[in-house]
Amino acid sequence: MAESRTILHSDLNSFYASVEIMLHPELRGKPVAVCGSTEDRHGIVLAKSEQAKKAGIKTGMVNWEAKRLCPELVVIHPTFGQYLKYSKLTREIYSRFTDRVESFGMDECWLDLTGCGWGKGKDIADKIRETVKAELGLTVSIGVSFNKIFAKLGSDMKKPDAVTVIGESDFREKIWPLPCSELIYVGWSTTRKLTAYGIRTIGDIAKASPDFLKQLFGVVGVGIWAYASGNDTSRVMPADYEVPIKSIGHGITCVEDLENTEEVWRVMLQLSQDIGYKLRQNDFLARGVQITIKDNKLAWNQYQAQLEIPTQSPMELAKKARWLFEKRYDWRQPVRSVTVRAINLVPSSQPIQMLLYDDPIKREKRERLEDAVEDIRARFGKGAIYNACLMGDLKMPGLGFHEVNMPGIMFS
Repeated sequence: MAESRTILHSDLNSFYASVEIMLHPELRGKPVAVCGSTEDRHGIVLAKSEQAKKAGIKTGMVNWEAKRLCPELVVIHPTFGQYLKYSKLTREIYSRFTDRVESFGMDECWLDLTGCGWGKGKDIADKIRETVKAELGLTVSIGVSFNKIFAKLGSDMKKPDAVTVIGESDFREKIWPLPCSELIYVGWSTTRKLTAYGIRTIGDIAKASPDFLKQLFGVVGVGIWAYASGNDTSRVMPADYEVPIKSIGHGITCVEDLENTEEVWRVMLQLSQDIGYKLRQNDFLARGVQITIKDNKLAWNQYQAQLEIPTQSPMELAKKARWLFEKRYDWRQPVRSVTVRAINLVPSSQPIQMLLYDDPIKREKRERLEDAVEDIRARFGKGAIYNACLMGDLKMPGLGFHEVNMPGIMFS
């Protein structure tokens, strides 16, 4: 009989806010919220202290609404360098107990303690919790279970600074009464569809027919059924594991709404510059393009299409993105944010089947030109050379070359 696994999910409590309070002790005991920049239209609550939470502040709430709800709220802009530092220090503590430490964002990790010989899972979790608090001044909530999904649910059950154990004998009692939306990978759209069929709890998912869920959601439906049933067997990956790159994208919320296709095109072209650069750095070609458009009512739509020839050309990616946008977006509302993503990646060394009507000589010249452009940017910065249509205000926050006093080289 296989040994039952001991999986932990450790979640740093109110991470951004906790780091700020630890670095600035004068904030202790006050309602604190780490918020994005209102000027760049990222003015929402990213994290809040326990005192702010008790005052009704919620993650995702807009800044003005949070201040109205709690006038004494201390608003702090994020210092991501510090968060990365303490995230790394926390993972170093985890690595003292096991080499199987899989990050799930900056503030969450799974740990596999199976066969490590440290003792019972709860005892180890308490030891980790106490060590993080003593050495870093931060608190964690930890779920202990026999699989990753239930360990994650456990870490959410008691906050802050707590340990929750979910065993094979009692998971039905502890997990099944929870709403569907508590299960990882079950978002609001999936929850709404499940509710329409009378499936409201995790237990309801487990009791449903896998074939029925597959009809509703494809293979994802079978996956959530397995998760709800306690049948998750996914591994906790080792600390040095690198997730294979499946897509490369870049998105941005604009400082003002985009009112016409030409404004959207300029943003897409600028985003595609970075995507092309990353494709080159990682030796990939894209076989498709995906765009995500969010309007000023915060409704969003996602579209994708295949490319005729795999490419890493920023211009070709941007042109396909524009084609998708013009074909699919109905302009009922102005555009608030744009994301462009290169998808269906293949190694750049892979042979390419050319089209009969494509001119290989012109393509080779274009590729040499783009190689030269990327070389100039690598040596002298992004603003050293750019498309002429990108001059002026792109309505993008913190952007370089149109704000630089010394003009770079323009090309069309």
